[in-house]
Amino acid sequence: MQLTKFSTALYLAFILTLINGLSGCASTPDQAEFVAPVFPPPPDEARFYYQQTLISSADVEIEDKDSAFKRFVTGSTRSGTGMGKPFGVTVHKGRVFVSDTLKRMVMAFDKQNGKFIEIGASSPGELFKPMGLDVDSQGTLYVCDSSMKHVVVYDRDGKYLRTIGSREMFSRPAGLTVNPEGTRVFVVDTGGVKSDWHRVVVFDALTGEFLYNISKRGNEEGELNLPREATIASDGNLYVVDGGNFRIQVFTQQGEFLRTFGTIGRRSGQFSRPKGIGSDADGNIYVADAAFGNFQIFNPEGQLLLPIGQRNSIFGAANFMLPSGLAVDEDGRVYMVDQYFKKVDIFRPASVAENQGFFAPKPEAK
Repeated sequence: MQLTKFSTALYLAFILTLINGLSGCASTPDQAEFVAPVFPPPPDEARFYYQQTLISSADVEIEDKDSAFKRFVTGSTRSGTGMGKPFGVTVHKGRVFVSDTLKRMVMAFDKQNGKFIEIGASSPGELFKPMGLDVDSQGTLYVCDSSMKHVVVYDRDGKYLRTIGSREMFSRPAGLTVNPEGTRVFVVDTGGVKSDWHRVVVFDALTGEFLYNISKRGNEEGELNLPREATIASDGNLYVVDGGNFRIQVFTQQGEFLRTFGTIGRRSGQFSRPKGIGSDADGNIYVADAAFGNFQIFNPEGQLLLPIGQRNSIFGAANFMLPSGLAVDEDGRVYMVDQYFKKVDIFRPASVAENQGFFAPKPEAK
């Protein structure tokens, strides 16, 4: 983990002198040796760079000079509130929201402001098994609670607003998406072997009124089998991860079937265990696959553009063992959750510099 940079050269020089004179202190890894993975690798033109990994609150909270000095002197490492079993992720203007099914809350990582927020840890709006989540253009947060079988709504800072849906309306709700206007919320009901409720349930996001269901259980075009997640793309259409049929199904927001893409297989462009889904401003679709240990980028027609990441049991940048949730922010950065490593890896498009956009480097400690 990178160390805090102090505001004056004199203070930094003093710290380095002190550390060099101490014996037995824990050393800091040489960050200069780390080269950020690039996709695709050379000699092809770079499209995405790995930028950062989120593991705990320490990755965004600003450390004051006194605390950093004590760490240097004692040789201790910086710690923070870590993830237990992260599942879903969504982003609004640099604030990263991660659902955690083990810790029963949503963690908000705000790098730009150096803040960390816990959401849903207490009443009102207490969460029990938060899974899929999404935000509208205003930053209103919608969280699918799989245990309680409803959707809990908060403002951007975690203040509880309202609850949508009820236990008798779902079989196994897991994922959701909301349209940018914040008028419709689409809840993915995964169903199960003994349930025919493999569908998307649509509500009025403001009143909580049930509006209609999209699709039914089956393997024909327009039918779903164990759907996982969904996203509203820039074309205004609903893209659903049809997990049991190993494909992506596309509907209008009113539920009219439009098209499908993807097949089962082990090659790039196919699906084995598709999970999270996101989309960018150009309408490209990003799909996480737990078996491949990566995410794949498709154009709106379903043609493969680029795979990113690899399945690997060693913790590292762009290494995944159990990826799940995925999101794309306003600047085109991609955030992918890995449940096994308890992390979120962040990738930036080559057109965006590391210090550009909403997810900019944290400010220096004052």
